[in-house]
Amino acid sequence: MNSTDRTPADLLRSALAADPARPLVTFYDDATGERVELSVATFANWVAKTANLLQGDLAAGPGDRLALLLPAHWQTAVWLIACSSVGVVAEVGGDPAAADLVVSGPDTLEEAAACSGERMALALRPLGGRFPQPPAGFADYAVEVPSQGDRFAPFAPVDPNAPALVVGGRELTGAQLVEQARTDALQHGLGPGSRLLSGLPYDHWEGLSAGLFAPLAAGGSVVLCRHLDRLSGGGLEKRRESERVTVTAL
Repeated sequence: MNSTDRTPADLLRSALAADPARPLVTFYDDATGERVELSVATFANWVAKTANLLQGDLAAGPGDRLALLLPAHWQTAVWLIACSSVGVVAEVGGDPAAADLVVSGPDTLEEAAACSGERMALALRPLGGRFPQPPAGFADYAVEVPSQGDRFAPFAPVDPNAPALVVGGRELTGAQLVEQARTDALQHGLGPGSRLLSGLPYDHWEGLSAGLFAPLAAGGSVVLCRHLDRLSGGGLEKRRESERVTVTAL
């Protein structure tokens, strides 16, 4: 990656410039059988649409706090980089009542309703499907995001030294996040073309790093697995082989 990258959004832009066609996030949900593979270009398109939704329809800007109540999922990864693109602070598992806006999965809607600002809900269904019935008081991400623009430009420059992420009581600026991701990538032995399989949750830094930021910083990719405990015997080893995994974080 480019040594001048100082935010997660910068890392994605460099990845897009280097090789837009290569895989970036491969997602498995072993409770539903879902498998989704997103190239750098496809992931970046989702990020641009989500950032436009965040900045435009949700009127969020630099310094706003977003409570992110989502599990380890490819759409969560999209939201994390979209927040970085706008300058919004992503508070993973944050308190909705203290946040400016909230993004929630289907299992945390009651908790998320405490937010007095904008509320977005994700069904987390295969292929990014919408809710059969939109949750009361929430906008449905799958309904709102498709019409958003495929290119994104922030209204205001994003300060790499401003807070970007809060997880597990730890606050990181964009620059600190990138530096920590690079350090973690070295510790994992990641480099360009590496494939890291992660079964870690997104509720702590180690899971976020292994499941997105470290592979992105190294020019590699992630095989992000949810509900790995549902795999049959030998299933994990078969997945490592079929996905050409070079590093595993469980």
